[in-house]
Amino acid sequence: MKTFMLKTAEVKRKWHVVDAKDIVLGKVATDIAKKLMGKEKITFTPHIDDGDFVVVINSSLVHVTGRKDERKKYYNHSSFPGGIRERSFAELQKGKPSEAIERAVHNMLPKNKLRADRMARLKVYPTTEHPHQSQIGK
Repeated sequence: MKTFMLKTAEVKRKWHVVDAKDIVLGKVATDIAKKLMGKEKITFTPHIDDGDFVVVINSSLVHVTGRKDERKKYYNHSSFPGGIRERSFAELQKGKPSEAIERAVHNMLPKNKLRADRMARLKVYPTTEHPHQSQIGK
């Protein structure tokens, strides 16, 4: 009996639509990360990128528990002295509602060469409207 190893040419990708309305940020991010890595497939192979495409809608309606709205901080630095910028979760949701989900998923993926390709298959939209067509029947 031999161990099954998926080849890159055999990868079949599906599309998943995830509605983030009234779901906790961490729970939706773990679900998305599993789908991007292909962990839920029986053909999962760690060194092959066999994950699916994920479209997230209603990212502006995701919430966090407790007092993380004002206490959870996101940092950016411009690489200049004194160039650090700090924003809370509530400020981030007003300005860029998709960035909180993208950052959470980015940090949940393995830190290797496949992470950029997996993040490229993640599409996050603040409302229910998105430009992607249905994949039913294909």
